[in-house]
Amino acid sequence: MPVSNLELPKGGFNFDNFHRNKTFEEKGFKAPGTRKTGTTICGCVYKGGLVLGADTRATEGPIVADKNCEKIHYLAPNMYCCGAGTAADCDATTGLISSKLELHRLQTGRPSRVATAMTMLKQMLFRYQGQVGCALVLGGIDVNGPQLYTIAPHGSTDKLPYVTMGSGSLAAMAIFEHRWKKDMELEEAMELVKDAISAGVFNDLGSGSNVDLCVITKEGVDYRRGYDKPNERGRKERSYKLAPGTTSVLTSQFRKFVDVIEGDAMDVS
Repeated sequence: MPVSNLELPKGGFNFDNFHRNKTFEEKGFKAPGTRKTGTTICGCVYKGGLVLGADTRATEGPIVADKNCEKIHYLAPNMYCCGAGTAADCDATTGLISSKLELHRLQTGRPSRVATAMTMLKQMLFRYQGQVGCALVLGGIDVNGPQLYTIAPHGSTDKLPYVTMGSGSLAAMAIFEHRWKKDMELEEAMELVKDAISAGVFNDLGSGSNVDLCVITKEGVDYRRGYDKPNERGRKERSYKLAPGTTSVLTSQFRKFVDVIEGDAMDVS
C-alpha cells in the first residue's frame, strides 16, 4: 500500500464501537449487563491529619464473596486510597498509580504530593470513560497539609473535609453531616469514621463485616485492620442437632436407574 494512502488517526473520541454494538443488538445479541457492587468508604480531616475508613465485605451480586476484604490500598508512604466498585479494577488501578508514584519519587528525589496522585488517577479513569469501575477516596498529607479527595469512575473529583463513596455512602454521610466539626481530636475523628462505616454496614446490604481505619499524620501511617467488628457472630444458646427419627417419614419411593448386567469383569491391569 502506498504511504500516501495511509490515514493518520484522528484526535478526539472514537465512536466506532457504538455502531458495532448497535448492529449486534439489531441481530439479536444482548449487551452484557452490569452487576451491582456494594461498599462503604469514607474519610475525614481532623486537627493533626486525616482518617480513612472502609468496610470489609466483597460481593458478587447477591453473594458475599469475601467477609474480610482489604479496601484501603497503599499508594505512597504518605497517602492511601479507599476503593469502591469492581475489586479487580480498584486493585489494578491503585497498584498502577502506586508504581508510577514510586518512579516519580525516584526521578525527582521528593516525596509524592497528594495532588499528583489525584491527577494521575482522574486522568486514567477519564481516559476509560467510566468503564473502569473505580470509585475512590484518596487521602494523604504533604507540604500543603492533609488533603482528602473523591474520584468518581468517570474521572470527576471533589476536595472536601469529609467524604463518602460507595453504595452505603448516604448513610455514612448522614453521620458526618450531623457530627463532623473543624479541628477534631484524633480519638473523636476515629470514632466518627467508625460510626459512619457502621451506618453503612447496618443500612446497606452490599456493605458488612468489619471496620478498617487508616490514620495518616506527618509522623507516619497507622493502619488499623479490624478496628471494629460490629457483626461478630455470637454463640448459639442451644444445640440444634436433631436425633434420627425426630421427623417421621410419610412416604418413600426407590427408583432403579442403573441396570446391572452380569458378564466378564473389566480388565483393570
